[in-house]
Amino acid sequence: MAEQANDPAAGARGPADFVDTDAKAGRIFPPKGEPQITGFNRIGLWSLYIKEIRRFLKVQTQTIWAPAVTTLLFLVIFTVALGREGREVLGVPFGTFVAPGLIMMGMMQNAFANSSFSLLAGKMQGTIIDLLMPPLSNAELMLGIVAAAMTRAVLVGGAVALAMWLYPGVTLNIVHPWAIVWFGLMGALMLALFGFLASIWAEKFDHNAAITNFIVAPLSLLSGTFYVISNLAPFFQAISRANPFFYMISGFRYGFLGESDIGNTNEAVLGAAVGVGALNIVLAFVTYRVLRSGWKIKS
Repeated sequence: MAEQANDPAAGARGPADFVDTDAKAGRIFPPKGEPQITGFNRIGLWSLYIKEIRRFLKVQTQTIWAPAVTTLLFLVIFTVALGREGREVLGVPFGTFVAPGLIMMGMMQNAFANSSFSLLAGKMQGTIIDLLMPPLSNAELMLGIVAAAMTRAVLVGGAVALAMWLYPGVTLNIVHPWAIVWFGLMGALMLALFGFLASIWAEKFDHNAAITNFIVAPLSLLSGTFYVISNLAPFFQAISRANPFFYMISGFRYGFLGESDIGNTNEAVLGAAVGVGALNIVLAFVTYRVLRSGWKIKS
């Protein structure tokens, strides 16, 4: 034993000896750099989704209830200013006409606000590594953030709908449930994807605010939320029909009233439903490709 202890050759152990020992002990380690999570990382995706949900629910007064109150103020102001003396639009009182548009507008704006904050906050605070390092694919990262933004949009829409249901003079009747669900989700998805793309591009919060103030807000307000586009001149009607927000809001309104600027039949609205679905597919593909490239994130 003493001779073996003093013999350098006997005491030296190479990498092969460790491998053999680990193998005999039942410990087999994969080669370095080989991914251990293959396929769809459901646990990681769910963790990211819950993390994003908890982030905005922690300040729900600001993220859920404040937008509901702000949107309700739009209803109060416009019904007082324009809804007097029994004014009707599309055969219903003005308050009933404008309520679905305000619900949809609140959902889209908050979907954008939520998804546009996630990556941008990480870039500004230096914590974006917490999103990039976990074993999540680009598609899973995008899906988790976008799904959380859509969840916030649905919660805001529910809060706004509750407030308007309690408001005197407003009636929310569900005529076509499919249109409410489809256009509500498609509108939230479109703005969530757009917000995610904006957060990749933006380098500071001023950039994000500029997109909100100069693109999202004008397109929301000038999309038939408070009026029917048939009252506009032909040139401005054409501009309104080129605005994707118009189809989201009018389709959503069709679900409550059974009438809209798009048309008063399922066949007329179905064309718009297919169109907004195709638009979201294209937007999702573009967003995924930009995220995968690492532009302004990894470079």
